[in-house]
Amino acid sequence: MTLHPVLKAVTDRIVERSRATRTVYMDHVRAAMRQGKVERTQLSCTNQAHAFAAMPAGIKIHLQDSVRPNLAIVSAYNDMLSAHQPLEAFPALIKEEALKAGATAQFAGGVPAMCDGVTQGFDGMELSLFSRDVIAMSTAIALSHQMFDAALYLGVCDKIVPGLVIGALSFGHLPAVFVPAGPMTTGIANDEKAKVRQLFAEGKVGRDALLASEMASYHGPGTCTFYGTANSNQMLMEIMGLHLPGAAFVNPNTPLREALTRKAARVATEISAQGGRYTPIAEVIDEKAIVNGIVGLLATGGSTNHTMHLVAMARAAGISINWDDFDQLSGVVPLIVRAYPNGKADVNHFHAAGGMGFVIRELLDAGLLHDDVTTIMGKGLRAHSQEAWLNDGEAAFRPAPQTSGDDSVLRPAANPFSADGGLKVLAGNIGRAVIKVSAVKPEHRVVEAPAVVFNDQNELLAAFKRGELEKDFVAVIRFQGPRANGMPELHKLTPPLGVLQERGFKVALVTDGRMSGASGKVPAAIHVSPEALLGGDIGKVQDGDLVRLDADKGELAVLVPAAEWAARQPAQIDLAHKQFGTGRDLFAGMRQLATAAEEGAMSFSHPLWQQGDR
Repeated sequence: MTLHPVLKAVTDRIVERSRATRTVYMDHVRAAMRQGKVERTQLSCTNQAHAFAAMPAGIKIHLQDSVRPNLAIVSAYNDMLSAHQPLEAFPALIKEEALKAGATAQFAGGVPAMCDGVTQGFDGMELSLFSRDVIAMSTAIALSHQMFDAALYLGVCDKIVPGLVIGALSFGHLPAVFVPAGPMTTGIANDEKAKVRQLFAEGKVGRDALLASEMASYHGPGTCTFYGTANSNQMLMEIMGLHLPGAAFVNPNTPLREALTRKAARVATEISAQGGRYTPIAEVIDEKAIVNGIVGLLATGGSTNHTMHLVAMARAAGISINWDDFDQLSGVVPLIVRAYPNGKADVNHFHAAGGMGFVIRELLDAGLLHDDVTTIMGKGLRAHSQEAWLNDGEAAFRPAPQTSGDDSVLRPAANPFSADGGLKVLAGNIGRAVIKVSAVKPEHRVVEAPAVVFNDQNELLAAFKRGELEKDFVAVIRFQGPRANGMPELHKLTPPLGVLQERGFKVALVTDGRMSGASGKVPAAIHVSPEALLGGDIGKVQDGDLVRLDADKGELAVLVPAAEWAARQPAQIDLAHKQFGTGRDLFAGMRQLATAAEEGAMSFSHPLWQQGDR
């Protein structure tokens, strides 16, 4: 395989940019390695006794054995969220299979898991982004007892998997296997659900019809089936080598799902220092694996949230990436998956058509992925160009299909839906931003219209209901960045903006906040940096200013004379009402520390980055 020259150039640039911080990180990892010794043997007898005390007698005997690996289970289980409810049964399966494999396993700790779908449009959403960092810290606490030789991480959704990865990388000497729960079975069609939402926004149907539609879509255990952040997480874990091949999109509560969970326990045992092929997560997540993750995101039209999460995950491993890396790769990576919101299919259809094994093989063969990486399966990403199947009750792997089962959902790299990727970077006098173009029709990718400025999403919703937005306009919603209010998603705006676009108006959104990973058809320049609270130029925009958003050319600008623009002072508002209620007061310190979106929107000051990028 010959690497695409752009892939090689971007990777080389990342390696050079990260040289100092990656070296420091790997030095710390090597210092933590026990050179084959079981981790708990470093503890005193008193320490160990505390850790053994509640275990059954048979397990205590094994834990006293100084050569058996002990596996940590870190889980985001709760039964309020459909995606995480299936995880309830996983620890018992893992413990049972670990014993069969010659290891033990203990439930090391739980991490919080909140749902953007439940909090969407409400105050709780302002805790969402920072929950990623709480999860990372909770993971570190779970692993802090020095009892474990490898870990299995059970999580699925938006902030959970990135948080688990960041936490796992802080224990980079420990091997890691990520264990998904899988998507729920297919409900009503996603475009049907979206239509009912628009009808409700227009006042043409009531809440009873809306609730019935939503419950027909979100109807059982498992991840939401659209291709948003949660399912983008699962794609990333597979293409970055932390999942078993083909594990991402197997439905919960099926024999294959259970078999894959059991197999994960065996693999975690094998890659422990005592298992014969020691594979610490620090060696899996390197510069090439991060680039593979970016390529996967672009090729599948994944979530814009990962323009922050991937940056934060990379930084936790001492690796520096930025939006220019995404943008340059997007120019050469073809879009080969169409799943809602980029198409009508859901992730179950994508999986049935060939799934991740097909995607990985196609991109490898096109020279658009690094094969020379380490994964939990061993050396080489090619091992992940397989699909999982049930062989006499056990998980086994076989080559992914050579041809797509449905070329309206999944295509070979030689015949893509688009020659370039699903994300682009915009820049201009407003700042830098990202846009998800894979779901935006070509005729909507360039909008030039007067600005209508809001300081809160509810102001826009009220204006829509009053009929004041029946025109061409660019909605500028500011003071939505990490420092201002935790950078909530503004997905609640998708139905009304979609209604206006369908009525023939040219509309777009510009914000220093986020949009859902499931958003798409209305052009949205999001994550605008610097944010308004820090004096970013998005705060200079005034009602009536002509704004140009050009997703084709990568332009985001206010069309006013340069001298006038330079003379303007950014707006300032009182955000005291955003500081209390729904737990927001507890996150004041995180808001004060948060970095910019392009720097991962991280709320803790990682020692590797206190001096900035090197």
